[in-house]
Parts: sequence; structure tokens; C-alpha cells
Amino acid sequence: MEKTPQTASASYRLAYTDDDFMMRDELRAVRLQLELLKPELVQQDHGIEATVVVFGSSRLVDPGIADSKLQEARSRLAEDPDNGQLARRVERAERRLKNAAYYSEARRLGTLITEQSCAIGKEQLCVVTGGGPGIMEAANRGATDCGGKSIGLNIVLPTEQVPNPWITPELTFQFHYFAIRKMHFLLRARALVAFPGGFGTMDELFETLTLIQTGKIKPVPVLLFGREHWERTIDFLMRTL
Repeated sequence: MEKTPQTASASYRLAYTDDDFMMRDELRAVRLQLELLKPELVQQDHGIEATVVVFGSSRLVDPGIADSKLQEARSRLAEDPDNGQLARRVERAERRLKNAAYYSEARRLGTLITEQSCAIGKEQLCVVTGGGPGIMEAANRGATDCGGKSIGLNIVLPTEQVPNPWITPELTFQFHYFAIRKMHFLLRARALVAFPGGFGTMDELFETLTLIQTGKIKPVPVLLFGREHWERTIDFLMRTL
């Protein structure tokens, strides 16, 4: 294309190639629609019809890593036994190793869902997570362990969140809008599993329960993994007036 003042003008760019235009506040509705459509069409192309959603903490790690960190912390404390900061570091490392059991269970669950789905041979269930580390990584990893596909729905955050390496690459998505991301979690969901987690896990869990309660989505099984954690966190028996 010949370079002229007219063709170099921002107004001359094709609308869908003009990032400045696409990011205007007035284009929010268009961006919402695109963020809904892209993952939908890609999943259709790959034959994804049904999923099991796995939520949970992003901070939990593989037991091997947790044990290594604990041994390192204990070694440093042994060199300086009166150091209170090192003692607290050992305590944190011990808790992290204990909680790493959830990582192992999420990984095993990812494998079981994928293996059983393939064995049944009817409606294939695909594990879907938020695409980050911790429990999400473990569930994606479990699906990969047995050669299955899994989905990751990553979100743009102020501190960069990189998709974990166990998601099927062509089923790795990135979202700006939490609302559209949460919609995609549930569009194909046949069940939801919530492991111990923080605000994000609680948000996703209670939105799902609210949608079920109000009839906005068809009821699906909701499994809270880790009785000790959930009974301490929430009284689902609602012993109130």
C-alpha cells in the first residue's frame, strides 16, 4: 500500500486491526462478545461437549517440591537454631507439605475423570481449570498423565499469571472479563469440584451454588474436597434461626 498521510492515519486502519479503537470504553460490548465467542467456537471445533470443573488454591505445590523446601528450611534452622524467623519458615514449610496432599489428590482426580470418561466411551468429560498453578495445575497434569486433553481458562491479572504447562495447548484460553470466564466454566459443566482455596475459589463456588439455587443453570453435582477444611470454613448445615 502506498504510504500517504491519508493511509498512515489511524482513522484509515481496519476497525478490527485497530487496537486503540477496539480498546475504547464504547467497544466493551464487542469485546465481551468476542471473549464469549472465541473459546466457544474453538471448543466446538475440538468436540468438547462436557466438562468437569476443578477449582482450588493456586498456592499448593507438588509434594516433592514441598518436601524439598522443608528439608532446606530445616537445614538452615539447624545451622542457626535460635533464629525465630527460620523457625517460622520451617513451620510454614511443614504446613505446605501437609497441604500438598491436596495437590496429589487433584492430580489423581484429573486422571480418574479422564480415564473413566474414555472407558465409558459416550459423552467425553474433559477436565477444565482456571489454568494457573496449584490445584489447577494438578488437575490438568492428571489428565495429561493418562494422555487426555484438558482445558485452562486463564485470566489477565495485575501480576502476570502464566498458564501451567499441563493444559492442552490448543485448549488454553485467556480472558480479561471474570464474568465471561465464569460463564465458560459452567456452559459445559457436568460436575464441579472445589478444593481448599481462597477468595477466587469461594467466588466461583458460591456463584455456581447461587445459579443452581435460582434455576439459572441445570443442577450439577458439587463436590467439596477436604471435609476438615470445608467444615472449618463454612457451616453448610446453617444452624441459624
